[in-house]
Parts: sequence; structure tokens; C-alpha cells
Amino acid sequence: MAGAAASNPRLGRFVETVAAGETVRAFVPPTLPPEPAIDVLALLERLSLAERALGRLDGITMLLPRQELFLYMYVRKEAVLSSQIEGTQSTLTDLLRFETEAQAGQPIDDIREVSNYVDAMMYGLERLKELPLSLRLIREMHARLLQSGRGGTKDPGEFRRSQNWIGGTRPGNALFVPPPTTELDTCLGALEAFMHEERSRLPALIKAGLLHVQFETIHPFLDGNGRIGRLLVTLFLCVHGVLRSPLLYLSLYLKAHRADYYRLLQEVRERGAWEAWLEFFLEGVAETANQAFDAATRIVQLFKEDRERITADSERAGSVLRLHDLLQQNPFVTAKLLVERTGLTAPTVNAALADLERLAIVEEVTGRRRGRVFGYRRYLAILNEGTDPLPAAV
Repeated sequence: MAGAAASNPRLGRFVETVAAGETVRAFVPPTLPPEPAIDVLALLERLSLAERALGRLDGITMLLPRQELFLYMYVRKEAVLSSQIEGTQSTLTDLLRFETEAQAGQPIDDIREVSNYVDAMMYGLERLKELPLSLRLIREMHARLLQSGRGGTKDPGEFRRSQNWIGGTRPGNALFVPPPTTELDTCLGALEAFMHEERSRLPALIKAGLLHVQFETIHPFLDGNGRIGRLLVTLFLCVHGVLRSPLLYLSLYLKAHRADYYRLLQEVRERGAWEAWLEFFLEGVAETANQAFDAATRIVQLFKEDRERITADSERAGSVLRLHDLLQQNPFVTAKLLVERTGLTAPTVNAALADLERLAIVEEVTGRRRGRVFGYRRYLAILNEGTDPLPAAV
């Protein structure tokens, strides 16, 4: 392999290291950008489609009456999907009910992990106002991602100090062994330098695709690498002005095509097949942006139709519209929450909820007499598309 690496500079090198008592060959990737240079010309059509889809998405979000609301929900959907790829069984419904302090259907650890992801993502976006995209920011987000739940024992906010591996039951039969700790600082330093270099003149979308793979290959944390690596794509595109709002999240596409995703990551490592990965990545960006555009359009239309129905069919339209406004922010509500947030009396809220049930806008989801929870049915249906958990591994 050393000879192959010399003849093809896109191939990395292997270093012997000890992991869990076994001597294994760990992979050290070459620095970015790849040499020979990426054939951008061959990717031009896909790149153009991806950029156009992102522009369209950016355009509609500017027209949304409640842009921050769409972002709020979309961030939560991405958190659920990204966590599902890592094996959690939580759904978007679980997370939203958890946040409303309603009855949670899934193990609390699963929901906590998804909630932490939302926190890490929002923290990272806010922090970019005062800190460049950097290893420091990545570590800070990681600390929040693993701050409680199962990740708490996996060195939150710290790059690993021991060897990890991917796939297999032990290092000796692993699918892939990332760089040893002795090479980690050099690999990460080069990754950070690539985030900020301009000499390659590569389009931001191409650079985002390269960064994602390199981060996954370095695998610098004991846990949470996949989630941080996917988040890195969106942050990079926001920093470089490709997105004005952080609404591109690839997890739905990667979840649907996860076998191809893992295969293509491995082919970059084994053969330097960057172009095949970038084709897949750009296709995913275009598909994901188009799905988000479609969802935003349908949500705007749904809110408009429901407001019109309430105005036409309710005798207490004023109070019902106030509840409807709050349901856009919290698709799950309790009467107690509505009284607190709207300032309306309990009898008024209960009468308005009865109207919303009659109009089939909300439905009661617990079947209980006390502590009832109401869900905004059609809104939740749009948000939930694609978020059924993956089948558990046997």
C-alpha cells in the first residue's frame, strides 16, 4: 500500500497501533484538497442543480410569514434523523411531546440525545457570530451534544485519547480503523487549515462535501462523530453565504441511502474515489433542498387554509385563532400550556379546543380524561415525513 500511495497521492498511509490489546493498521488520510485535483467540470451539472435548489429554498424562507418557526421545526426534524442514523428509536413526535412536557413514548435517553443535538446545533449557529468555524467551535458543540444521557461518559468536548474503530466486534475485524492518537493533532490541524484556505478556489459546496468525509475519516471523538460531521456541512455553507438560513440538513437523504453512504466513504479511503462521493453528495443536497422547499410551501398553505376555516366556521374565531397561532409553534399542547401562553381563561381555552377538534385541526392524543394533550394533525404529518425509526439491528 505504501507503493500505491506513492503512485496515487489520493491514497492515505497505514500506521501500526495497538487498540484493545490488538495490533492493527490505522489509516491516516492525505491532506485536503485531493491531488490530483477534483474534476469540477465533470460535476458541474450536479453542482448547478444543487446550487439552484438551495437558492430556491433560500427564496421561499424569505417569504415565510414565520421564518424562525420553520427553522425551529426543521432543526428538530434533522436532530431526530441524524440521531436515528446512530441508532436511536425516537421520532419527531417523541421529541416535540417531550419538549411540551407531555407524556413521552420512547426511552428518555433516546429523546435526551435528540434534544442535546438541537441544543448543539443552535449553540453552534449562535456562536458563529463571534467565533470562526474551527476545532474549538467543534469541540464546544460536541460538549453540548454529549452533555447528558448515554454520551456523558465519552469525553464530551474532548478529542479522543485512545484508539477507536468502525464496524466489527473488535479492532482486529473492524471495517475501518481511524488515525492513531499520535497522528490526530496533525490531521485535525490540516482539516482546520482546509476550512479556511482559498488557494484551491473550490466551490463551497464541493469543499463542504470534502470536509464531511475527512472529518468522518479522522473520527476525532469517542462518540458523536457522525452527528457533528453532518452538522459541519450546514455550518460551513452558512459561513460561506451559500445558505442564509441553516435549512439544509442531509440526514433524511443519508438515512434513506445509508448503504451507499457508508460504501462511498470507504471507497474514498480505499481508492481516493472523491468524484463518486461528490456526485452522491451533490445529488443529496439538491434532493434535500427540494424536499424542504416543498414542505415549506405546504406548511404555509396549510396554515392559510386552517385560518380561513376558523374564520368562516367558528363562533369564537378570535380566541381560536390565538390558539392556532400557538399551535404553529407547539404542535403538541395542553390546555394548561395554552392558558399560560395566551392569557385566556381555562373555559375559553377548552371551548376553543373543542372548536379545533370539531374542525379536525387538532386531535387529542392520550385518550385520557385529565392531562390531555392535543396535536396539530396535518402539520405534524408534514413534519413527520421520513422520520419513522430505522429497523433495529438484529
